[in-house]
Amino acid sequence: MADEKKRLIQVRVQKSARFKRDGAGKKKQLEDTWRRPRGLHNKQRRQKKAKGALPTPGYGSPVAVRGLHPSGFREVLVATPDELSGLDSNVFAIRIAGAVGARKRAIIQERALAEGLKVLNPHEIKAPVAKPEAEEEEVEEND
Repeated sequence: MADEKKRLIQVRVQKSARFKRDGAGKKKQLEDTWRRPRGLHNKQRRQKKAKGALPTPGYGSPVAVRGLHPSGFREVLVATPDELSGLDSNVFAIRIAGAVGARKRAIIQERALAEGLKVLNPHEIKAPVAKPEAEEEEVEEND
């Protein structure tokens, strides 16, 4: 099954088309991100071959690997350490939410490694810096 899953992921990569927005090369302010052509006389909307393909059902990925990360795992967004419980390390990989701070991120990463989960966006865990203890000033008592 693992070999079949890898093969289907490769099929998904090879099959994917890059759909470009009509007129993206003509105007600086238009980005490449896909927008459906709606013009009455638009050649791309009328599906002229030279004007680029439109997204159609044939470009979809195989059902068995739809929604999978390229590594073959299902992605789970994690914001707290408690959300790691009950995740199977053979099926799921975690992505730590962007709003999570460094301290909680370190806790989540360590617990995920202990459970054998793959972290898709790991950060380098730095050891906490020990604060120098405040030197107590000796107060002289004047009598």
